[in-house]
Amino acid sequence: MQLIPESENIYQPARGMLLLAEPYIFDPNFNRTVILLTEHNDEGSVGFILNKKLELGLADIIDLDTQADIPVYYGGPVQNNTLHFIHRDPAYAEGGFRITDDIYWGGSFEHIQQSIERGNFDTDDFRFFLGYSGWSVGQLASELHDKNWIVAPATVETLFEKKPFELWRGTMRSLGGSFRIMANSPENPHMN
Repeated sequence: MQLIPESENIYQPARGMLLLAEPYIFDPNFNRTVILLTEHNDEGSVGFILNKKLELGLADIIDLDTQADIPVYYGGPVQNNTLHFIHRDPAYAEGGFRITDDIYWGGSFEHIQQSIERGNFDTDDFRFFLGYSGWSVGQLASELHDKNWIVAPATVETLFEKKPFELWRGTMRSLGGSFRIMANSPENPHMN
């Protein structure tokens, strides 16, 4: 069941944009997900799921001398044994990539680890991920053609200030029009 009207999906995929799963993607990896595209070019696309928080914390994954509770998110099904991070602090951006004027992917993890252990680290400026979401050449274009994704603009507030469980519905509503109706659609249409 495809609900996305052709005329309303006006944004194009690009680095720094969001992909919102259409309401009835039943793939458990992507059901009701919001993905930040960190790379989109002729070689394919890479992104991170922003709203699937894991029960693990960063100290459960790497050796850290801290009591801080730093959440980790499921970035996607590709190489889910790799750790990635996005952030909004240019002080940590060396060695990373600028996604937008205010958002960075990667950087000096050693610098981050030292800041965490010294206790001068703001967890609200970072999102850590296990794995990532990836598309080969033409794959994302095909999925967009099939209306599996809605492209939306990303903001720093969307990435770092909204609660993960509210992100899909809130971002969908912010697009207005029929997307507001889709935001309220039941997860299982057969239960309605």
